Amino acid sequence: MGRIYGVHLVVLLVFGMVMSSWCQDDDDSDNNSAVYIVTLKAAPVAHYLAEFRKNSQGLNSGDTERLSIHKPRFRNISRTDPKYGSYIARVHDSLLRRALKGEKYLKLYSYHYLINGFAVLVTPDQVNKLSRRREVANVVLDFSVRTATTHTPHYLGLPQGAWVQGGGFKSAGEGVVIGFIDTGIDPMHSSFADNSSEHPYPVPAHFSGVCEVTRDFPSGSCNRKLVAARHFAASAITRGVFNISQDYASPFDGDGHGTHTASIAAGNHGIPVVVAGHHFGHASGMAPRSHVAVYKALYKSFGGFAADVVAAIDQAAQDGVDIISLSITPNRRPPGVATFFNPIDMASLSAVKVGIFVVQAAGNTGPSPKSMSSFSPWIFTVGSASHDRTYSNSITLGNNVTIPGVGLASGTQNDTMYTLISAIHALNNDTTVTDDMYVSECQDSSNFNQDLVRGNLLICSYSIRFVLGISTIQQALQTAQNLSAVGVVFYMDPFMIGFQLNPTPMKIPGIIISSPDDSKAFIQYYNQSLGRDIMTKKIIKFGAVAAICGGTKANYSSSSPKIMYYSARGPDPEDNSLDIADIMKPNLVAPGNSIWAAWSSIGADSVEFRGESFAMLSGTSMAAPHVAGLAALVKQKFPNFSPSAIASALSTTASLYDKNGGPIMAQRAYAFPDQNQSPATPFDMGSGFVNATGALNPGLIFDSSYDNYMSFLCGINGSAPVVWNYTGQSCGVYNSTINSGDLNLPSITIANLNQSRTVLRTVFNVAANETYSVGWSAPFGVSLKVSPSHFYIGSRETQVLSLFFNATINSTAASYGRIGLFGNQGHVVNIPLSVIVKITYNTTTNS
Repeated sequence: MGRIYGVHLVVLLVFGMVMSSWCQDDDDSDNNSAVYIVTLKAAPVAHYLAEFRKNSQGLNSGDTERLSIHKPRFRNISRTDPKYGSYIARVHDSLLRRALKGEKYLKLYSYHYLINGFAVLVTPDQVNKLSRRREVANVVLDFSVRTATTHTPHYLGLPQGAWVQGGGFKSAGEGVVIGFIDTGIDPMHSSFADNSSEHPYPVPAHFSGVCEVTRDFPSGSCNRKLVAARHFAASAITRGVFNISQDYASPFDGDGHGTHTASIAAGNHGIPVVVAGHHFGHASGMAPRSHVAVYKALYKSFGGFAADVVAAIDQAAQDGVDIISLSITPNRRPPGVATFFNPIDMASLSAVKVGIFVVQAAGNTGPSPKSMSSFSPWIFTVGSASHDRTYSNSITLGNNVTIPGVGLASGTQNDTMYTLISAIHALNNDTTVTDDMYVSECQDSSNFNQDLVRGNLLICSYSIRFVLGISTIQQALQTAQNLSAVGVVFYMDPFMIGFQLNPTPMKIPGIIISSPDDSKAFIQYYNQSLGRDIMTKKIIKFGAVAAICGGTKANYSSSSPKIMYYSARGPDPEDNSLDIADIMKPNLVAPGNSIWAAWSSIGADSVEFRGESFAMLSGTSMAAPHVAGLAALVKQKFPNFSPSAIASALSTTASLYDKNGGPIMAQRAYAFPDQNQSPATPFDMGSGFVNATGALNPGLIFDSSYDNYMSFLCGINGSAPVVWNYTGQSCGVYNSTINSGDLNLPSITIANLNQSRTVLRTVFNVAANETYSVGWSAPFGVSLKVSPSHFYIGSRETQVLSLFFNATINSTAASYGRIGLFGNQGHVVNIPLSVIVKITYNTTTNS
C-alpha cells in the first residue's frame, strides 16, 4: 500500500551471452572476489556497423537523409553471423588465460555488440593484473540500481487522434519491437496473445530474437506478439542470492513489475480488467500492435545486478529492437568525472548509435531539486504525472457525517446501516491486547469472537506494518470473511501523518479512512456510541452504525495532470559534487500514477494484487513505458527518424496546460502533497506533458548525432581518458568539442550565465513548406533575443536559430522562460528555457 515503483535492485553492468565457467587451479577462492566489467580498447560490432552505414551513404546523401543517417539499415548483418560473437568470446577467454595464468576466476558474460568486453568474478589483485594489460581500456566495479491501462489511452486522446492517423488501434505500432529490461513477463496473459484471426500479427523482418524455453516458460510461450524472451542472472547466481523457487531461472515474471510495464506500452487492445470480482473497464497499451521482446534481468527476491542488466541491453540491441524501455535507475549517482560515464548510460549511447530509442524512468526520489536519477542527453527521461481518473470511497455514519477514504470495494447493500464493532472489542476469551499489541490489525481470525462480529462491520487499525508488508489488507479481509462480517473499516494510525494510499482491491465491502484526523473523528463517534454498564464499565451495546458507499466507480477531474511528489526533479546533476549540467531533465512527464495494467498470475511484488490478472501501480516506472509505446507510434509513422528526432517530436509538442487550461501544477511535499503545490517548472516536467497526437505532426525537428554526443563528452574537463576507456575512441579525432548547452536539444539550460552567451539551435522541417514567427518569454533576470524572428523554411530544409542571453541581475535562483515557433500551417514548436546562476557586469566603482 502506498508503494511507489521502483522496486529496489542491485545491478552490475555487462553485455552478451552467458558463458559462465570456472578457470582455476587448486587454490581456494578469495573471499574478496567481486564482479567487474572489463572493457577492451577494440570497438564493438555496433560501432563498426554504424560507421559502415554512415560511410556507405557518401557525400551525396544530402539533407534529405539527415534524420535517417543514424539508423543503420545493415544492423542485422552481424546478428546473422554467429561466428563473430563466438570469435570475440574466444578472444576474451584468451586474454583472461594470459593475464591470470593458472589463477581462479569466473567469466560471466562476453559482450561484443554494444560493448567489447566481459564481466568476470576476480580478486583485487587480479583486477590490477587485468588493468595493466594493453588490450584493456576500463575495469569497473558493479553498482546497485533500482527499478524506478484502462483509461490513459483515452486521456491521451489516442482513439480520436494518434491511433486514427495510423489506421486505428488495430494497426497502432505495428512492426515496431519494444524491448523491456525488467522482471520478465507472464506469457499467458491475454494482453500478449496473438490469436486475433481477423488481423494476425506480422513477423517483424528486422528482428532476430529467440524465446528461451524452460519448465516454467515452456515451448509456445512466445508468439507473433511476444517475439522474444530471455533471462540474465549470471551475476546474481555467482553471488549466491538467486532463489530459484521465487526468482525463476527463466523469462517468467515472478514479481509482476515487468508484466505491468510491458502491457502499458504494448498490451493488446480491449482486454477486460476484472479485479477482486469488480469490472474496471478494458485495457490497452499505448501501441497495442507493437511487438514485445523481454530481457529479464531483475528479480523479486534481490533485485538485480548491473552486469546482468547490461547483458540484457546488449542482447536486445543485437536482436534488433527499435525501442528499449528502462524502468530502472541507479541507487546512487555514478562516481567519477561525470554522471554520464556509467556502464548503463554508455551502453545506451551505443544503442542510440545503431538507431535505438532509449526511454528511462526519472526515478522516484522527488520532490527535492537535483534528485534526478537519469542523466544523459541521449536517454529520454520521463517523470510521473497524474491523469484525470481517481477512485474514491466514503462511509456515512449514523450521525449523518460522511467521511472520505479509499478502497476498490463495493458498498453495503441498499445504503443499509450496519453495526460497527471494533476488533479490540470482539476478542475471544483467550486473547488480550497484552498478548498481541497488533491484534487490532485483524490478521488472525482465531483471535476473535465470531458471534460478536457476524453480520456487522469490523473495525481494524492500519499502521506502518501494512506499508512494510508485515500485515496485509487481504489477510484482514480474510479474517472478516471467516468471521462472517458484512465488511471492514480500516482507520489510520495517528502516526501515519500525510501518508499517501493507493486504492486497494477488496472482495467484500470495505474502506480505508486515509486521514488520521478523519480516523480520529470516526473512532470518537464509535466510542461515544458504546453503551456501558454503569457499575462494571463493560460494553453492553454497540450503538455506532454506518454504511459504506463503495469505491469501484471512477471519478474524473479537470485539474490534471499534475506532477507527482515522488517524481524526480532537475536540474541534472553533472557529478557527485552536484555541479549542474546544461541539460534539461526530465525530458517530459507522462501518466504514472494509479495505472491499471497487466499483472503476473503469481506476481508477488504487490501483495494486495496477488492472484489478480491486473494491478494498479504508481511510479515513474509506469510513466516510462507510456512514452515507449507512444515512441513506437512515432517510429511507425517516421521509420527513418533517428532516436533524437523521436525525442524532439515528443518534446516540442508536449502540453503546458492542464485540462482546465491553467498551468500544470507540481506537488512539492511528500506529506499532504495536494496542499503543497505550485506551478510546474521545466525542472519538474521538462517540456511538459506528453501529447501523443501532436508528436505525430511535429513540423520541425532538433536532430543530434552520435558524433555530437561524443564531442560533448570530450568537452568535459578530464574526460578524454574516460571516453577512451568506454568507447575505444580518442577525443583527438573530434576537431572541436562542445559543451552540453550547445547540443542541438529541443530545450536550453544554462547552469551559469556569466554576463552573456550565444546559443545556436538548428531545426529541420519534416512537414511541408512553412513560414514561422518566433516568440519568447525570457527567464527572470535575463534579456533574450532570438534571430531570425521570422523565417521561411522549405520541406526537408534546415534553419539555424541564434539565441543571445544576457544577465540583467546577479542571482543564484533558477528562472524559467520559453521560446515558441509558430508556423502559418498550424505547427507550434515549444522550447523550454532555464537559467540558474546569473552574473552581470560589475558596475561598482571605488572612490
